[in-house]
Amino acid sequence: MDPIDLEQPKRKRFPVVGVVHGDAITHVPSRTTGTVEKLANTMIQVRDDGGRVHTFTIAPGEFVVGGVACEPVMGSASPASTRTISASGSVTVAQQARVARASRILVEGVHDAELLEKIWGDDLRHEGIVVERLDGMDDLAAVVRDFRPGPTRRLGVLLDHLVDGSKESRVAATIQDPNVLVTGTPYVDVWEAVRPTVAGIDAWPDVPMGESWKEGVLARIGRRDEHPGAFWKELLSRVNNYADLFPPLVGAVEQLIDFVTELED
Repeated sequence: MDPIDLEQPKRKRFPVVGVVHGDAITHVPSRTTGTVEKLANTMIQVRDDGGRVHTFTIAPGEFVVGGVACEPVMGSASPASTRTISASGSVTVAQQARVARASRILVEGVHDAELLEKIWGDDLRHEGIVVERLDGMDDLAAVVRDFRPGPTRRLGVLLDHLVDGSKESRVAATIQDPNVLVTGTPYVDVWEAVRPTVAGIDAWPDVPMGESWKEGVLARIGRRDEHPGAFWKELLSRVNNYADLFPPLVGAVEQLIDFVTELED
């Protein structure tokens, strides 16, 4: 099984927000925060806190103004253009959470569940989707049988390390139910799906096979004596929105949400 190509998550719709010279703005991909210097056609200049001027091509969702991921345009913002955007990048809908559907999304462990709640919690409650933990994926086939999936009872499964030759890919290949979608990421652990700059490092270190990945990471970034749970709590607190995650995870989760909701809408 080849690695799942999820480098192009579904296109989101972002509000258009008017900006003028001096407005505070953040360019998410480069993490440049400052003020609008100039905006012309498809280009925008941002002066950072150190006085350096950066030039960017305007792309919807790559800029944050007033806490809203948006497409900046020249002109003062109007109230209608600054709707609240959730951490997943979707427009927040002001209504009560939906009654839980029969369909479910399963993730491998507690850290995966906590990350989905932080980024997609609003979306999941709006759609009435419950996320449950597998706490290991070796018995996935039995879990699927016990769930008894059907056309109005779909099951989505998110796995780590879903690459050619991995144990996860072999287990996923045993699931042939059309009402079950197994997807995932190439990462050994969900930590690795978080951009390393969020953790204050340039890259996640390589950990040899056979060594505990989490403990190996902590040892190589100088935090050997720290408990993995404590490090994860700190890392999760620094994750603000989907832009802090790599696209394969974002795409995999959105694909699962679409799958478990599409037949009931």
